Amino acid sequence: MTHVCRNCKRTFSTELELELHKDTCDAASQLVCQECGEKVSERRATRDGWHYRCPNDDCDGSGLGEDLYRADDFSVTSASSPR
Repeated sequence: MTHVCRNCKRTFSTELELELHKDTCDAASQLVCQECGEKVSERRATRDGWHYRCPNDDCDGSGLGEDLYRADDFSVTSASSPR
């Protein structure tokens, strides 16, 4: 049976290989900081899984759902011009 990472679509022959890959998958859990506009991995934004802070030195963004949002929660739309 093949195991597929739902974030990057890589395939693995065992469930253990997939689980180990999830810890380092670059496509997994991207966050966007509302303060600086940067996209960062969730792993870089938290040390304990509870407290989140933008890892950029010159940014004060913090808090999941306050300044940091999951990238997959966003959709891109075009701005309409005034009529």
